[in-house]
Amino acid sequence: MQLTCRCVAVTGDRGATLWSRQGKDLTGYFPELSAAVASAVPPGCVIDGEAVIWTQGRLNFTALQQRLGAGPKTLPGLVAATPASYAAFDVLAVAGHDARDLPLSDRRALLEELAAGWEPPLSLSPATTDRDVAQQWLEDMPRTGIEGLVIKGTNQPYTPGVRSWLKLKHRETLEIICAAVIGPITQPSEVVAGLVLDGELRIVGRSTPLKTRESRELARWLHPPKGEHPWPATIKGTALDRFNRDKEPVALTLVEPVVVEVSADTAWSGRSFRHPLRVLRARPELSPADVVLPDRLQAG
Repeated sequence: MQLTCRCVAVTGDRGATLWSRQGKDLTGYFPELSAAVASAVPPGCVIDGEAVIWTQGRLNFTALQQRLGAGPKTLPGLVAATPASYAAFDVLAVAGHDARDLPLSDRRALLEELAAGWEPPLSLSPATTDRDVAQQWLEDMPRTGIEGLVIKGTNQPYTPGVRSWLKLKHRETLEIICAAVIGPITQPSEVVAGLVLDGELRIVGRSTPLKTRESRELARWLHPPKGEHPWPATIKGTALDRFNRDKEPVALTLVEPVVVEVSADTAWSGRSFRHPLRVLRARPELSPADVVLPDRLQAG
């Protein structure tokens, strides 16, 4: 699940510490979570989970990013304004004993036993072996910002660094405004997606690389802009993809805005898509003025 921060909680005699997958100490960024873990989990435990921030029943990735980038002066205010929660989904050690070689079903039983008395901000990530229940989750959860399901075998041990699971994402179709492309107008390689936010056409993401047929089909509907364009011809990489660390300038081929239908997952930050969009088809019969922000994105 995305819009979260993967976070391993380690308890000891002096309290609890929180660590990222890259080994960064996150304890200071989530003081309310480390205190809750220290209070509810006995020493000698290692728990794998995710730090999340909920706003009006939806995951708030922007608030999470702000928390992770906050300094000592601004952090206390963020903690008070947007408190975090912790969703545990696995246990690596209990009472000082390594549990990683145990099958997932046994580790889950241990985790549920540990979590029997938990209260917010601590919780268990939901799990099921019922296909119908999982299917219902896949349909219902995206409205909360959860991207999809993680599928694991119940006999699997915990294998760090080895991806022995599958991620099934919920996707839906929507219209965006293509006002620029990457590459020549006659052979675009990617679509630059736009939506009207706060009364302005803003860049909200990019597409996956177009296949030859897709590029050729889209090029039929691309024309140079007729007048003043709302976007510059060159932008920073982070303006095109705010979650990309590549800050090198990116050249845009500006075009007269055209509506394009795309497939997107639920990873919406409130201002942009976190993941590339899949182009389905051009919609020249639609006017860019008719493209509105979908309800679920307005909620983000």
